[in-house]
Amino acid sequence: MATLRARLLSSHLTSILPPLSLKAPAFSVSVRPDAGLRQRSFHASAASRASADPEMAEMARFAQKVLFIPPGVEPEEVSGDMVLPGSNIVVGPYAGHAQIKEVGFVKSSGKAKDCPKDGRPEFAILGRSNVGKSSLINALVKKKEVALTSKKPGKTQLINHFLVNKSWYIVDLPGYGFAKAPGSVRMDWSAFTKGYFLNRDTLVAVLLLVDASVPPQKIDLDCANWLGRNNIPMTFVFTKCDKMKRGKRPDENVRNFQQIIRENFSQHPPWIMTSSVTGLGRDELLLHMSQLRNYWDQ
Repeated sequence: MATLRARLLSSHLTSILPPLSLKAPAFSVSVRPDAGLRQRSFHASAASRASADPEMAEMARFAQKVLFIPPGVEPEEVSGDMVLPGSNIVVGPYAGHAQIKEVGFVKSSGKAKDCPKDGRPEFAILGRSNVGKSSLINALVKKKEVALTSKKPGKTQLINHFLVNKSWYIVDLPGYGFAKAPGSVRMDWSAFTKGYFLNRDTLVAVLLLVDASVPPQKIDLDCANWLGRNNIPMTFVFTKCDKMKRGKRPDENVRNFQQIIRENFSQHPPWIMTSSVTGLGRDELLLHMSQLRNYWDQ
């Protein structure tokens, strides 16, 4: 355990896990301590964290602060090689079949009540309208045009369900922050999207996409804040990690975003770096989704 902290802060994690003493920028969010957790908590129970070994207890507290520890893993058991590259996600015993063999469009719904009612688990993909949401879906399923891609933000205006391996759903939701969409349409989209989040019992988690090629955006933090206040599980998926804008490396922007989130969450939600161009993070994200899904589906 003496080398755990060093291993967790080495190689792929060093540049994106900020020191514990860093302070958040001015526009931080305010999130309840248990944000992102529901009755089916994806963290080990508090009772399991106790340890008679002071060093082990310190390492466990550190792991809990910066890592996402899934069911079946005790904080004291975590080692650096259990963490998925480019993420804070620990792989546990619920991780299983993660590859996508088939996917098909099922339906588009204008209201949450019109969504499929077959009880299958689902992951909702949400983000700003130009964050690369459709491109990520296409990269995950390794098929072109599964989700509608467009250079015009705001093309997705409905709740779109895609059935994966005949067992679970990817849900493509309207983006937020549509700069060119009429205000009335923007409001309607927001209303029915929130209704979906609040009333969808089969929702395993929200994949909240954040553009890593630009500095942290208040609109993304506001969305995370809303999800947190409503106790909706989320995973931050950083997109466009292959791009650099205005001399800023993607890992710098990711680090700054993490800095804000860690100031407001007692336990850090899972996060992962991806690129739809290079395939970075694809297999790791699917593995993470498999362990959430398998635990939910018990």
